[in-house]
Amino acid sequence: MDTVSAAWHAVEVTDSDRSWLTVPDLVDMLGVGPSRVRRLIEDRHLLAVRRDGVLQVPADFLRDDEPLHELRGTLIVLGDAGFDDDEAMAWLLETDDALEAAPIDALRNGRKAEVRRVAQALA
Repeated sequence: MDTVSAAWHAVEVTDSDRSWLTVPDLVDMLGVGPSRVRRLIEDRHLLAVRRDGVLQVPADFLRDDEPLHELRGTLIVLGDAGFDDDEAMAWLLETDDALEAAPIDALRNGRKAEVRRVAQALA
């Protein structure tokens, strides 16, 4: 088992305190087609995981009806650190001791550099 997997053993994300959006929800919210939503996910502007068999994105990953700009670079850093999508989702949504908040909440509060520093240290 590699060090990332040893440090972050992801389980299915079932965070009930957060709102989740399906692809049809995102189509309505963003005013684009399903293929554009899937492209946003493929291009790492959004991160989606399957919950109960349905592809979903946390609503916290959007601001003003568009993907949170700070998210993409953070997802790239996590990917470079060896995180798969489930592990990245778990890390973003769980409270991190170094940040004293969930990384997504820290990103939303303007702490992008700090979040990315912590993410890089996980590599």
